[in-house]
Amino acid sequence: MAVNRVPVLKRCRSLGLDPIYLGIDKKSKRELKRANRKVSEYGTQLREKQKAKFIYGVLEKPLRNYYTKAKKMNGMAGENLMILLETRLDNVLFRAGFGRTRQETRQIVDHKHVLVNGKRVNIPSYSVKAGDVVTIAEKHRDSHRYKEIFDTTGGRLIPEWLEADSETFTITVKQMPTRAMIDVPVNEMLIVELYSK
Repeated sequence: MAVNRVPVLKRCRSLGLDPIYLGIDKKSKRELKRANRKVSEYGTQLREKQKAKFIYGVLEKPLRNYYTKAKKMNGMAGENLMILLETRLDNVLFRAGFGRTRQETRQIVDHKHVLVNGKRVNIPSYSVKAGDVVTIAEKHRDSHRYKEIFDTTGGRLIPEWLEADSETFTITVKQMPTRAMIDVPVNEMLIVELYSK
């Protein structure tokens, strides 16, 4: 599997992104050297696409596949794209506070700790639907790892479309999110413009 090895804060700085969106509380003290450089229309569109890829931990080919799927769905392609990215299983765990970062929740899913509606799922890109119940498998609940995670993410705000219970290790998807419920600083219309060229 391809892995992006660029330091996270360096990447955040180059994309003009706050690390808090990745679940990281650190701040970079360095300034971006090319901050005053004029950016072309293509460059702006590309930056928005790179932001979405970086935030959700998705590579180029899967993102294009999400865009193709979003175009076929009812409604606006950009909003559909953001909803598809937001309903990924690794992102749902991150949003509910079951992981400090999306990379950590991706690893939790990969290691077969997660059940969706009682069935084991080890695909981070699995799309959840309204009414789905996501739980951590019984044998992994006593792990010291989860105590540390909940200590760190205890104060995290859980989106209104999810209901999480750290006592029973359960997440319920109350409804599908709308674009207004997704607080990611990405202009999805620029991504659509880039892909529709």
